[in-house]
Amino acid sequence: MTGLTLLAADGSTTVIPLAAAPSFSKPRRPLESRVAYAAAHVVPRAWADNTPGQPAEIDWDRTLAYRHHVWSWGLGVADAMDTAQRNMGLDAAATRELISRSAAEAATVGANLVVGVNTDHVDDESISLDQVIDAYKEQLHFTEDAGAGVVLMASRHLARAATTADDYRRVYREVLAAAGTPVILHWLGAAFDPSLASYFGSTETDAASDTLVSIIEYNRDKVAGVKMSLLDAGSEIAVRERLPESARMFTGDDFNYVGLIEGDERSHSDALLGAFTTIAPHASAAIQALDAGDVAEYRRILGPTEALSRQIFAAPTYYYKTGVAFMSWLNGHQPAFSMVGGLHAARSLPHLSEIVRLANESGALERPELAAARWHSLLTLNGVEVSSAPARSTLEEVLV
Repeated sequence: MTGLTLLAADGSTTVIPLAAAPSFSKPRRPLESRVAYAAAHVVPRAWADNTPGQPAEIDWDRTLAYRHHVWSWGLGVADAMDTAQRNMGLDAAATRELISRSAAEAATVGANLVVGVNTDHVDDESISLDQVIDAYKEQLHFTEDAGAGVVLMASRHLARAATTADDYRRVYREVLAAAGTPVILHWLGAAFDPSLASYFGSTETDAASDTLVSIIEYNRDKVAGVKMSLLDAGSEIAVRERLPESARMFTGDDFNYVGLIEGDERSHSDALLGAFTTIAPHASAAIQALDAGDVAEYRRILGPTEALSRQIFAAPTYYYKTGVAFMSWLNGHQPAFSMVGGLHAARSLPHLSEIVRLANESGALERPELAAARWHSLLTLNGVEVSSAPARSTLEEVLV
């Protein structure tokens, strides 16, 4: 089997064996023990002007095909979230089109889909609380009319306008009152978006958690759960244990998801993860193991992927989307390593090399020979000598 060339930060290279892909089976029935959504990315037209500041030009066929890939493994898709480069290359018009297209596509196969609702179509940097409420409602109604479930995302506008915890309670109360079905709330930590550092009224996690829980308690019939993305397992567990029975905890912790999803004797987290879009086969197989009552097999399958996820989501964490698109390219789900907004340039070659190494070790390279060929072609393009070239037939496949 082909060797895999890795690149260190000092420019030196090493060659390691290329591992075989695991033999996972797609589920024959719906996953039962956990609810799991993979936050999906978008595939751009590689030849389009997807440069910084330009409107996104999406390859809709491949973008929607990627969602079918995720659905085929029994996972739900969380769309138009941060992983889709929302506010980092995906403009408001493209976001609306993504929601409409994904909702229509999900309906054709009866798949699970939730999408992000925010206030980010408003161009003004600062708006009043009343305007925040109206902006949320506008996107909420658009999403519900499209037929998608709702993730009520953390709003930068709200973070700027709110001065007290009561401001958050008021906004969420009024927006949730307008929701036709229960929604998932979203707490995005400062690692993902520094402008949200004081979300829910405080930079102190305990105080912000009190506000979040009070919002859920007051609006029990309108809140299906909450996605926490603080990269802090202890804080997630603390909130999880305070939730009413009507609300699920969806982990958004791409550093600690293995233990959080497994849970303890009191509770567990479900999943709404950007990491799961890069390891959909592993995520599905692991939950299938939980469905069968085999916790050891769950850990064996999913445990090794956590190091890969930590690398993809390494600081600055908000550039994790580059690793997601990179993995999609390596695994043959898109023809080029390119991203809207030119964000494929946000990570260095040594950083990507470490992703390659960890993906190889964890079995996350779905088509190892293709992944090696594509990675080696990227190294060669950047003037790095590849010590073990892939076979000619695979190199030809790279260009398809």
